[in-house]
Amino acid sequence: MRWPKRGAEPAEAATASEPRTAIIDIGSNSIRLVVYQGPPRLPAILFNEKVLAGLGRSLAESGSIDAQAMTLAQTALRRFAALAREMEVFTLRTVATAAVRDASNGGDLIAVAEAVGLSVEILPGEKEAEAAGYGVLSGIPDADGIVGDLGGGSLELVRVRRGALARRASFPLGVLRIAALREKGRLDRQVRTLLDEHDWLGAGKGLPFYLVGGSWRALARLDMEATRYPLPVIHQYAMSQETVTRLRRTLAHVGKARLKDVPGLSTGRIPTLSDAAALLAAMLKHLRSTGTVVSAYGLREGLLYERLSPEQRTADPLIVAARDEGRRSGRFPEHGDLLDRWIAPLFGDDPRPDARLRTAACHLADVGWRANPDFRAERGVEIALHGNWVAIDARGRALLAQALWTALGGATDRPAPLTALADDASLRRATQWGLAIRLGQRLSGGLAAPLTRATVSVEGGILRLEPGDPALYGETVQKRHRALAAMMGMQAELA
Repeated sequence: MRWPKRGAEPAEAATASEPRTAIIDIGSNSIRLVVYQGPPRLPAILFNEKVLAGLGRSLAESGSIDAQAMTLAQTALRRFAALAREMEVFTLRTVATAAVRDASNGGDLIAVAEAVGLSVEILPGEKEAEAAGYGVLSGIPDADGIVGDLGGGSLELVRVRRGALARRASFPLGVLRIAALREKGRLDRQVRTLLDEHDWLGAGKGLPFYLVGGSWRALARLDMEATRYPLPVIHQYAMSQETVTRLRRTLAHVGKARLKDVPGLSTGRIPTLSDAAALLAAMLKHLRSTGTVVSAYGLREGLLYERLSPEQRTADPLIVAARDEGRRSGRFPEHGDLLDRWIAPLFGDDPRPDARLRTAACHLADVGWRANPDFRAERGVEIALHGNWVAIDARGRALLAQALWTALGGATDRPAPLTALADDASLRRATQWGLAIRLGQRLSGGLAAPLTRATVSVEGGILRLEPGDPALYGETVQKRHRALAAMMGMQAELA
C-alpha cells in the first residue's frame, strides 16, 4: 500500500533517495509498527513500537477476540496509521497472523483496520512460516537448521539450508494456548503427536533450532542476566538443551517482581515465560535438535527479504550495513573499500569469515571522528559491540571492536569485555588490522588518491611500504609503519 503524498514538504527531499517502508504486524500477542529506511538488503529501523493487545488470549476458550483486546487493537491501529502518514512512509504493508486468521470475529478486526485506511493481508500459516524462515536467512545467511517462530496463536516451523527454504508447517501451539495444555498435562504428548502427524519427529537431529518470537527471545534475556553474559546482544545468542532445562527450574522459583528487574525483559512477556520454556523443551526433545540460536529477525524482516532480487539477497548484510554507516558517519565515504583492498595483501592467510570482519572494520574506521579525541577509541568499541549488526556473532563483534579500538587510537591493549568474547590470537590479529588501517589513514590523510598510488606488502620478514609520493612519508607515518611491523613480528622498510 502506498500513501498519497501531501505536496513538496522539506522531509520529502531527505527521503526521496531512500523511501521509507513500514510494516504493521497484527500478531496474536502484540501489534507492532516498524518503519525502515536505508539499503534494501538491510534497512535501518527508524521507529519501532508495539502494543500487547493479546488478540489470541481468549481464542482457546471462546474462539473469538474479546472486547478488551479489540479495543486495544483499534487504538493501536489508529495510531500506527497516523504515524505512518506523518512519517511519509512510501510503502506500508499490514499483515495479520494466527489470531485474526482463526478467530470467529476476525472480520471485525479487519473492518477496524480498514476504517483507519489500512489494507490487511491475512497470512496463511505456511506463508507465516515462510516469512519467518526468510527473516532468519536475512540476519543469519548461513543458517542451517530449523526455524521455530513462536507467536501467540501458532508455532511455525521451516527448514532452512544454503540460503533457501525447504519444508514448512504451522501448528496450533502459540504461547497463549500452552497454559491450557500444561494444566491438563498434555503438552509433551500434544507436541509429539502434532510433529508425528506432519512427519517432523526427529527432523532437527544434529541441527540448531533458530528461535524467533518475543517469548523465546525473553528467555534468552533471562539467561543473559542469570549468567552475567558480558554482551547483551540477543541476535545469534546460543542456548543449549541444558540451559533451557535450567531456565525452567529458575522460572519455577523466581517471582514476578524479580523478573521485572531483568534488563530488556518486557513485563508483558513475563506471564508467558514459563509456558514458552516448557514448549521449547518439548520441541528440542522431539525434534532432537542440538541447541538453540536466537534470531532478532523474523516475520517482518522476512517480508522485506522475500521481495529482494536474487542479487540483493546474496549481498553480505554486515558489509552492506557497515558501508552504509561509514558513508553516513565518516568523512570520506569512498575510503572503506579502498582501504580494505590496500591492507588486504598483508593478511592473505585470514580465513574468509575473518576477512569479512576486516572489511567491515575498514568501512567503520572513521566513525569516531566527531567524538572527543580522548574518546574516539571508546566510540569505536561501542559501535562494534552494540551496533545493530547481523550476520556476526559475539566473537566477530569482539574482533571488530578490537580493530576499531586500535585504529582510532586506543593502542594495542584489550578493552573490556573483549577477552571474554574472543581468544587472544584472534584479538591480536584484529589489533594488526587496526594498526594497518591506522597506517593507511595517516599516509593518505583519508583521501583516495594517495592510497591508489601507494602499496604495502610483506616479503619474508620485511613489511615494505611504497608511499607513491615520498613527501607523504612523514614522521607520524613512519611511526605507524614501525608499530605495525613490530606487531607482526617484522622489520619496517621504506621502498
